[in-house]
Amino acid sequence: MDVARAIREKHAIRSFLPAPIPDPVVQEILRAGRRAQSAKNLQPWHFIAVRERAALESLSRTGKWAGHLAGAALGVVIATPDPAQKFTIAFDAGQAAACMQLAAWELGIGSCLASLYETGEVRRILAIPPEWHAHIAISFGYFDPKKQPPSGVLNPGRKKFDEIVHWETW
Repeated sequence: MDVARAIREKHAIRSFLPAPIPDPVVQEILRAGRRAQSAKNLQPWHFIAVRERAALESLSRTGKWAGHLAGAALGVVIATPDPAQKFTIAFDAGQAAACMQLAAWELGIGSCLASLYETGEVRRILAIPPEWHAHIAISFGYFDPKKQPPSGVLNPGRKKFDEIVHWETW
């Protein structure tokens, strides 16, 4: 699949089939995140790959909209230094997340971002060192395309190009 097509067709998947994702495929997804560009190539991230059902269920309760983690075959928590230290840290983590999601989509695996608000609980569940912060996770899994809506649940559809693009000035 070409990148432009993947960008056009990829959408959030929140419901997964019970099939596990094979190790080589998981590694390919994680390698895509590792290869993401970052400011000054600092790569300010660690990825915690979670497949244990109990841990995924616990993580699913750490964010208001994180429930989809409970049914995922794989959850990836992105840990970073304190994002308040440097504004590019969160942006870089987002680029890593996007690369993982696009690689997964090409492999027939759906994904969805989850905001983790109970960061102390996330730290406890995953034994994250105190100097690292985990505010975002991604659920991954195989899905039935016939049972998935092609757009977001809360805000279906996309804004029109001319609504969001400005040329030269606002």
